[in-house]
Parts: sequence; structure tokens; C-alpha cells
Amino acid sequence: MMRLLLAWLMLAALGMPVHAHSAPHAGLLTIAAAELPSEAHDTLRAIKQGGPFAYSRDGMVFGNFERILPKQPRGYYHEYTVKTPGLRSRGVRRIVSGTPGEYYYSADHYQTFKRIRE
Repeated sequence: MMRLLLAWLMLAALGMPVHAHSAPHAGLLTIAAAELPSEAHDTLRAIKQGGPFAYSRDGMVFGNFERILPKQPRGYYHEYTVKTPGLRSRGVRRIVSGTPGEYYYSADHYQTFKRIRE
């Protein structure tokens, strides 16, 4: 608990955003599903229904090369695009899934993640 408090204080001192909710098992911040952009709700619905998906790369294995998400065997995580209004390309927003009910949101192409609380 003390480590979490110290990490929070360090982030705050650096001017980085901090939230009261974190995923203690991974040290990740969390975000309520209700706080996600509306396009992320569409993506989550498609993931849970098994498709259809907007982009051919949706559902591909996510390698977790950034090592931000909890370590798992290759093939555990899969990535999905969250559409960005006004863009013709995939943009930078993604949802990464693990086991059913385990979802992570990245608004900056895997630089940061927040675990989605449903």
C-alpha cells in the first residue's frame, strides 16, 4: 500500500494524471466503461459478440511488447480498434482483451493502458 501511495505521489509531482482507482494486481489505472468514448462501447460490444469488426487487423494477437499489461503467454491478448471520428485510418485508440471480462483501453497506441471496469 505504501508503494502505491509513493508511486501516486511521484506521478502527481511530475504533473501526470492520477486516479484513485487502480488495478492492484498490475498497478494499472482503471476506467469505468461508462467513461469510455462511445466508439469504445461499439468495440466492446463487437468483441463480446465475436464480431463483426471494422478492420481486418481486429482480433490479431497483441504481443504486449511494451510490457505494460500483466505478463501472459503469447496469444493471450488480442487487439481491437476503437474508431476515431474524422479519421479514415485506424487511428491510435485500442481495446486489448485477455480472458473474457478482461479488457484494457489505450487512447495513445499502447503507450498507456487503463483496465476497463464494467
